[in-house]
Order: sequence, then structure tokens, then C-alpha cells
Amino acid sequence: MNSFYFDVAHLLSGSLVLASLMLLYQDRVYALLHVFTLHALVLSLSVAWQAFAQDAPHLYITAAIALVFKAILIPVALRRIVAQLRIHQILETVGGIGPTMLAGISLVALSLVVTLRTTPAGDRFSREDLAFALAVILLGMLMIVTRRNAISQVIGFMSLENGLMLAAAGAKGMPLVVEISVAFAVLIAFIVIGIFLFRIRERFDTVDILVVDRFRGERR
Repeated sequence: MNSFYFDVAHLLSGSLVLASLMLLYQDRVYALLHVFTLHALVLSLSVAWQAFAQDAPHLYITAAIALVFKAILIPVALRRIVAQLRIHQILETVGGIGPTMLAGISLVALSLVVTLRTTPAGDRFSREDLAFALAVILLGMLMIVTRRNAISQVIGFMSLENGLMLAAAGAKGMPLVVEISVAFAVLIAFIVIGIFLFRIRERFDTVDILVVDRFRGERR
């Protein structure tokens, strides 16, 4: 493959990892939503470039799905949910921002080492892209684990799914029907999560998961 295509593809994949680290760093709701929009935009650009580099036209549809659903519709819906639930407080993390960022950097290094060492005979283009995708997935999991606010956990789940989409595109693409199914599955999951957020807010007057856990403990 042309080295220029290779360099641009990995620049975009690396930018997605950087955006995931930026998600971990945010401590305010609207800042988190802005960075997630950037995260989805970088994903759509990366998948579109993969479509061009691999000469896989169906991946342009994947890029369009990522742009419309993840960079536009879902962030707009999340902003409306945040406004209606009146969630404007600082987002707390388990252990603080500093240790979380150190853990995130360690996971990025781990994903690169594991992927590159376990696939020495694989295609260079796919191997390094899969390494970046694994880093995005692990950072999304870390965000889900370390955040106490339900909104930030939803965004962690969405960023994790972005990593899965990047991995599928980097591995020479996937069938179009699978891409469309994944997009609608994410949309349905988002709708269900939104309903649960409203129910949690209505019942407990907060979306802080720790407060909900304490309430359950008191009820026992």
C-alpha cells in the first residue's frame, strides 16, 4: 500500500485514541459532549479514508452512518437529555482524573504491545489499525468503570462502540448489512438508555450511580 495512505490512516486512528484520552480528562457534562462529537467526527473521517485506501465503497456508507448518527443525532439528543434533566454539575471519577489518565495511557501501551506482538504475520496496515482500535475499546471500558455519572457512562459505551467500528473497518471492512445492523442496534440501545436515565432521575432526583447504589443498600 502507498505509504501516504498508510500514514494518513494511522494519523486518523491515532487521533481517535487521543480523542478517547480527552474524553477521560473531561470533568464537565457539556465539555464531555463536545469531545464525544469530535470523537465521532474523527471516526467517520477514519472510516472514509479506509474506504478510499482499501477501494471499498461500502465503507463510505459506514462513514456516513457514523457521521449522521454519532456526530450529529446522538450528541444533539444527549444535549437535550442533559438540559431536561438539568445535569450541569462536575462529573466525578473514581480515584480522580490523574490516576485515570495514567491508567488510560497504560492501556494504550498495552493494546499496542499485545496486538503487534500477537499478529507478526498479519498485514501491517490492519495490524496497527487494530492496535489503535483496541486502545479505543479499552479506554471506553475504563471510562465506564471510572465514571459515576450515568451520562458519562453512556458516552463511554458509545466510544467503545466507535472502537469496534474502527476495528471492523481496519480489518478490510465488513458486510454492509452488518454495518447497518450495528448502527440500528446502537440507536435502539441509546433510546433504551435515555428512557432509563429519565426514570432514574425521576425516582432518585440524580443520575449519580453511587447515590443509587447507596439507596439500594439502605433499602436492604
